[in-house]
Order: sequence, then structure tokens, then C-alpha cells
Amino acid sequence: MRLFLSCFLFLSISNVFSQEKTAVESDSKVKIDSLYREDQFYFGFTYNTLTNKPADLSQSKLSTGFSGGFVRDMPINKNRTVAIASGIGFAYNNYNQNLAIYKSDQAPTYSIIDSETSYNKNKFSQILVEVPLEFRWRTSTYESHKFWRIYGGLKFSYVIHDRSIFQDAQGKIIVTSNKDFNKLLYGAYIATGYNTINVYAYYGLNSLFKSAKIDGEPIVLKSLNIGLIFYIL
Repeated sequence: MRLFLSCFLFLSISNVFSQEKTAVESDSKVKIDSLYREDQFYFGFTYNTLTNKPADLSQSKLSTGFSGGFVRDMPINKNRTVAIASGIGFAYNNYNQNLAIYKSDQAPTYSIIDSETSYNKNKFSQILVEVPLEFRWRTSTYESHKFWRIYGGLKFSYVIHDRSIFQDAQGKIIVTSNKDFNKLLYGAYIATGYNTINVYAYYGLNSLFKSAKIDGEPIVLKSLNIGLIFYIL
């Protein structure tokens, strides 16, 4: 009888502990799943080109861009494979080309540097605050952060600093805070890849300039930036 009672108590206690462990594991999984988001820091490196170029305008050397920021993920389906996201970041874009920007008493002036003119450097650069608004599709789960993704949407950028440099043997001309630049820029972008490394492309939908002209013709340069973007949880 004592042996029977001992076995009965042991099995009862074991069953209680087993049920409690299962309940804890179940609650833990539900909690993790309910909080699962792809909030991410991002860092990007791009090769920058210009479209809608005036006649004889060409790019020289390598034009690069760098960006970084944080994006908040908001899943919209039960499996959390579809989401919308937004955030904030900063970007630096540099464009080497032969559009010279000179100082003037009234406003900057513009001209195309011909092939016979010798110069050391000619470029303009911008520092921007970025606000992306994107639609996301991915194959992620709350158990794994290695997955395929396609992210795309619109990006709104505000220019907080701009700088143009022309340098030749006679000296250097620097123009900053050029009012002819569009302060607010926007464009469409897409990023796709697996895990951390992704291919990225951005196309500007409005012109980098709002009022610059060459010989009375408006300069309607738009940016096309292609490179890599890295997402880090």
C-alpha cells in the first residue's frame, strides 16, 4: 500500500510540473509572436548618376552616396510577412560632373565646362534628412531573421546642407546654401535580397534644381542611385 501511494503521488506531481512547463512554453511563444516586428537600422552605399541631363553635361569620376537610419515595422497580416514601415534617416549624396556653379551678386550662374577646359574638381553634394514610407513583403518568422525580402515605396528627403566646388589651377570656387536647389526631394525606391545584404535602387521623381537655368533653359536633373543596403535588427 505504501509503495502504491508513493507511486501515485510521484506521478501526480510530475503531471502537474509537466502541465505547468507546457503552459509556460505556450505562453512564451504567444508573447514572442504577438510582439514580433522587423524594426531595423539600415545603412546604404550607392553609385549616383544623373538623368534628364542637358546637352554636353557628363559625369566624371565616381559619384557616391551614403545613408543610414531607423525604420519602424508595422505588420498588417496574421503571419507578419506583409507590413508597412516608416522611419527617419540621414543621407549624403555626391555628384561629380561638368556643370560649373559660380558665385554671382544676384544668384549663382551655371555653365557646362567644355572638354578643352582643364580643371581639377567640379561637383556638388547634399546632406539630407530622409523619411521613407514603404510596403514590405518577406518570408520571415519570429524564430528566424534570415529571410528573403522585397521592400519598396516612396522616400521624402529634405536638404539641410548643399555645397558646390569648382577647382582649377587658378583656385577654388565654393557655393553653399544654393537657393536654386530643391529643398524637398522625393522619389521611388526598391530593396530586395536575402538576410542582411540587399540590392537597392532609388529614382528621383522631381528635379534636384527648382530654378537653375543654362542659356534660359531650366536644368531638370534627377537622381538615379544604385547600390547596396544593409538591414540590422
